[in-house]
Amino acid sequence: MLYINGKWTDSSSNETLTVYNPATQEEVGKIAYGTKKDAEDAIKAADEAFEKWKRKTAGEKSAFLSTFANELRKRSDEIANMITREMGKPLRESIGEVKLTISYVDWYAEEAKRIYGDTVPASSADKRILVLQEPVGVTAAITPWNFPAAMITRKIAPALAAGCPVIVKPASSTPLTAKLIFEALDAANPIEGIANLVTGPSSEISDAFNESFLVRKLTFTGSTEVGKHLMRGAADTVKKVAMELGGHAPYIVFDDADLEAAVDGAVASKFRNAGQTCVCTNRIYVQESIADKFADLFASKVSEMVIGDGLDEKTDIGPLINKGALTKVTSQIDDALERGGKLMTGGKEAEVDNYNGSFFEPTVINYATDDMNISREETFGPIAPIYTFKTEEEVVNRANHFEYGLAAYCFTSDFSRAIRMMENLEYGIVGLNDDMPTTAQAPFGGVKASGVGREGGKYGLQEYLVEKFVSMKI
Repeated sequence: MLYINGKWTDSSSNETLTVYNPATQEEVGKIAYGTKKDAEDAIKAADEAFEKWKRKTAGEKSAFLSTFANELRKRSDEIANMITREMGKPLRESIGEVKLTISYVDWYAEEAKRIYGDTVPASSADKRILVLQEPVGVTAAITPWNFPAAMITRKIAPALAAGCPVIVKPASSTPLTAKLIFEALDAANPIEGIANLVTGPSSEISDAFNESFLVRKLTFTGSTEVGKHLMRGAADTVKKVAMELGGHAPYIVFDDADLEAAVDGAVASKFRNAGQTCVCTNRIYVQESIADKFADLFASKVSEMVIGDGLDEKTDIGPLINKGALTKVTSQIDDALERGGKLMTGGKEAEVDNYNGSFFEPTVINYATDDMNISREETFGPIAPIYTFKTEEEVVNRANHFEYGLAAYCFTSDFSRAIRMMENLEYGIVGLNDDMPTTAQAPFGGVKASGVGREGGKYGLQEYLVEKFVSMKI
């Protein structure tokens, strides 16, 4: 079912989309497969709701979001189970995602009460200058499959807090999680049209978003290639855009770091969600004097990870999202080995008893070099290449990817070095001795081809507001 103007409805084409579990290849369920017309109907509904919603007081918007968060809590187990069934991540990771999902709604329920304007000193005694903060307008949100719940609330919670109605287009791999999110929203008794869900073909629906002058903001999380395409389309109607795009995160370990903590952090960062996150470690740089010790300890821990269905509580690594992902990681490994890399563990498709999923062994490649494809291409899979470096200056130059700039990690016990690394790494997010920095109250986003705009905290709210300058002569 689609959710448009406060009602559940079938697609105008009456077509449905079947969702399959990547671990078992069994059918998870069906959902309406919307059309461009459905997207246009959702845009119209959102536009008609705009005046009503933006006139609501800050307290009323806050109260609605708090009710929405409580409805999500009631369904947290069901949502977590669906995340794992739709895209494969271990259930404990799905439970963690649901907590993050709710935390965004909780945070913006409070931020809705903190939208302030300014009074600016005027240039003459008979004038007063005001700056008002107003909602940008109808917002279209396109969300990815790898965090099918959290990426929805990270967009719609600040939009609604700011006074912007939204239309969500979730990934076709994970629409059933989105449906559960909207069931919780519907139970919170929203104004009709302030939040709409349209599942269906990406090209048709995104075209409807970009062609409409009623849509004033487009927010997208996904690949850099698709993000660039959407930005070109948004230019025709001069929309405000926010793009959280690809990443190629370096993970830097100096010889003064806590080695155990650095190894454990690398395992967590690299192999969360089977390596299928935009902030996953892509390149591990280890200072020469500890490189062999780090590699041995890291490979030993990785080799002990359990591969299987995410619903099995013993599973550490679930399936990749589809067979195409298997092909990509296999190609990167083959190239790395041809260029002199040493395979320490993993390296091939995994066979899991009684399952027909797209499983791949968690893989460690030592002696990686900068000319390997894996050093340049984003890796959405469980491959960890290890590089060595001599000096701080050298590793900063190599770590600063020519294209991407989303997240970077650095482990060191030298305070002065930590400050220098914080300042010199060209990334929107830097984790210092911290492998999981993401939180609802902090800005998430990248620089360079990793995107524009921020999500999270007061910064994420500002993305849905525009300033109005008022000059009064008295």
